[in-house]
Amino acid sequence: MNEKSYFRYQVISIMFCFFVMGSIEMVGIASNYIKVSLNLSDTKANILPSLVYIWFLVCTIPTGVLMNKIGRKNTVLFSMCVLALSTVIPLFETSYIYMVISFVILGISNVCLQSSAYPLFSNIITSEKLAFHLTFGEFVKTTSCFVAPYIAVFGALYCKHFLNLGWRVLFLVYFGIVIIATVLLLMTKIERESHNADSTVSFSIMKLLKNPLILLSFIGVMCHVGIDIGTNTLAPKLLIHKLHIPLEEASFASGLYFIARLSGGLGWTFIISRIKKQLFYYISVLLLLIGVGGLYFASTKLSLSIFIAIIGVGNASLFPVIVSQAIVKYPDLKNKISILMIMGQFGGAIFPLLMGIALDYTGMYSTISVLMLGVIYLAFFSQQFSRVFNLSNSK
Repeated sequence: MNEKSYFRYQVISIMFCFFVMGSIEMVGIASNYIKVSLNLSDTKANILPSLVYIWFLVCTIPTGVLMNKIGRKNTVLFSMCVLALSTVIPLFETSYIYMVISFVILGISNVCLQSSAYPLFSNIITSEKLAFHLTFGEFVKTTSCFVAPYIAVFGALYCKHFLNLGWRVLFLVYFGIVIIATVLLLMTKIERESHNADSTVSFSIMKLLKNPLILLSFIGVMCHVGIDIGTNTLAPKLLIHKLHIPLEEASFASGLYFIARLSGGLGWTFIISRIKKQLFYYISVLLLLIGVGGLYFASTKLSLSIFIAIIGVGNASLFPVIVSQAIVKYPDLKNKISILMIMGQFGGAIFPLLMGIALDYTGMYSTISVLMLGVIYLAFFSQQFSRVFNLSNSK
């Protein structure tokens, strides 16, 4: 195999890791099916996504320490082995406590995977081409996200008698993909990165949050991810509540959200290089305001679908914009800022829990309002965008 062909093989093996990474998003549709099958309250069901995302706060820094000791590739392999365990448990046990255990393991393993797979690319790709490959990796990850609801629906409709799995065939499919990705990466030779002082990770990174500019960005990432997971979890419930349709029919809403996010991400990739990032951010937040605001009033399948899709497009590329501008402002801290922003994804633990409590005790409109609070913060952040990151002359 020549050098060019082997490079492609390396890229393909890492892309499989990105596809596995998208397994974290199946918690939204899975929690809806678990709620129905175990007759849970919305608060108890929404604890499950929270149990996945809370580990971004807890495990990101320890993963950085682990990478320094055993290397990025070994950390990715370890992560996927643990992730495989999380997909096996629901195949044999369906009680709430076992689902909790499965989702906790899924969260821990996915944090380790995300924290190590992204930098693993830099072991084989030059800095000039890194952004393109990471963007394509996000595309692959999002592809994994939007197929999950459709796999669950297919299982619920056609796999009831296949090993008595039903919608849980979703876990079987992802288990198979994890095994394939693990074997591919295990067989792929990737040179271990050299250790240097700048890559050292410790809990002292948290001190950066004393910087108000970095703190604003951190909260912005929390809101962005919270809106993402909150919408994924809420979309089917919204259609069930307003249209009185079964979960199997309403589940398409989660897939629609990810299709919109995927399409929006591809579209923004071409647009963002041609407009100022400040304008891009304004447009994204405006779309979020329209999308979330429309959920209050929409009452038909078409209108609800349109507003869910608008949220997907608006929320598609906020994360890289927020993170990149923080790094532009403080280039000497880029590694530490990147780790902090990955930690900020624990916003995905807060929003679903608050939304579940709101849905149980006050109703659907207050649940939508939890999403709107996140959008309002991002709108506030947009007012600080030019002043904080000095974007008036940057693109």
